[in-house]
Amino acid sequence: MTTLLHLDASPRRTSISRELSAAFAAAWGAEHPDATYIHRDLAADPIPFIDEGWTELCDRVLAHGATDLDRLGELVNSPAQQRAWAIVEPLLAELRAADIVLIGTPMYNYSIPAGLKAWLDQITFPRMSLAPTRFVVATACGGAYSPGTPKAIYDYQERYLRDFFAGHFAVEDTVFVHSELVNSRQDPALAQLRDKHDASHAAALATARTLGKEY
Repeated sequence: MTTLLHLDASPRRTSISRELSAAFAAAWGAEHPDATYIHRDLAADPIPFIDEGWTELCDRVLAHGATDLDRLGELVNSPAQQRAWAIVEPLLAELRAADIVLIGTPMYNYSIPAGLKAWLDQITFPRMSLAPTRFVVATACGGAYSPGTPKAIYDYQERYLRDFFAGHFAVEDTVFVHSELVNSRQDPALAQLRDKHDASHAAALATARTLGKEY
């Protein structure tokens, strides 16, 4: 049975990235009514940052050459590591059960929110592969960062996540859906770009729904 793990990182309860990820999830759910759907709100239920117990556990993974994620818990040998594992275990179980990971996230300061980074840090261990899991990332960007735009070189969000999933998880088919120029909704200095934002947002919604049907 197919499983979708849906993560939202925006602290806004009604955000554009949440709207896009919800559009994908709704379309996917309509196509897979009997499948498993897991939603985790990284803003409403934040993941703790990693601590020394986590680093100790990671060191033990390296020392033992562990590649079997099912046996990670067997490496725990201190109270600090037990506390770290209590956080990691359910997160890792959700991730490993997923056939598709859907992430809705805003761009913050050219990159990702701290809440999403905390989740990534908690669930990532050396030598782990998630292939053939498929990743879809729905984003909201205040400006325009698509290829050819003046600020394209500052897009560390897509570049980071694409490289992270490929480098750590051996996942090569991450798909991104961007709604750009979001700040034109609030910033009077960008009001003249509202039409371009509206077009970008409409296209992103359509793409999210199409992908949801296809995945």
